[in-house]
Amino acid sequence: MIKKSMIKGLLALSFVLLLAGGMAWLVKGQTVPAVSAVSRDGVVTEIQKMARLQSVAFSIDTVITANKEGTWQRLWQDEQKGLFVARGRVLAGVDLAKISPELVQVTYDQQTDPKIAPHANVTITLPPSEVFEVFLDDIEVYDWQTGLFGVVDNDPEILRQAQTSAKAEVLKKACQGDVMKLAESNAVEQMKGLFMLTGASVTVNSQGAGACYFQ
Repeated sequence: MIKKSMIKGLLALSFVLLLAGGMAWLVKGQTVPAVSAVSRDGVVTEIQKMARLQSVAFSIDTVITANKEGTWQRLWQDEQKGLFVARGRVLAGVDLAKISPELVQVTYDQQTDPKIAPHANVTITLPPSEVFEVFLDDIEVYDWQTGLFGVVDNDPEILRQAQTSAKAEVLKKACQGDVMKLAESNAVEQMKGLFMLTGASVTVNSQGAGACYFQ
């Protein structure tokens, strides 16, 4: 998902590039070579402004069980078992705020016309992908058993236990589905598309898929 702030940032950078590309002036009768406005620090700043680049939303349906053991004081009539169907999502991508100057390289083609700024070549290495959020969108009760005769009220702790287990299971299945690799490859392609607006030649690499966990 590309935020509006990201596009605005790239448009601003494109405007600066186009302006610099057409700059030329005379000083004491001598032509001063136009200088490219693309710098490593400038590129780093614009990328960091984009913050999180969410590149994948992974949806999962899973079945969860939760139970509570009975106690002898109640002759095990307070035993409960629940079976639930849960639906959740994992959002992952790349945190562009972690881009450092060392991860951006800018070079320039040889200048053949002093009135035209040299063409810039930008190489960006993205940080590892990471999990941004784990959502539990819905959880439905498929079956809930309460003791042998069903005379005990449903214990809300069973549902809380199921919700906690469901979020963990959603993340686990997303990890098994290579959500981090998808987030990495999608982020590379999205960044390439964004920098096409600048007119510079851009190569986007990645430090790889990050660890699949969520704190």
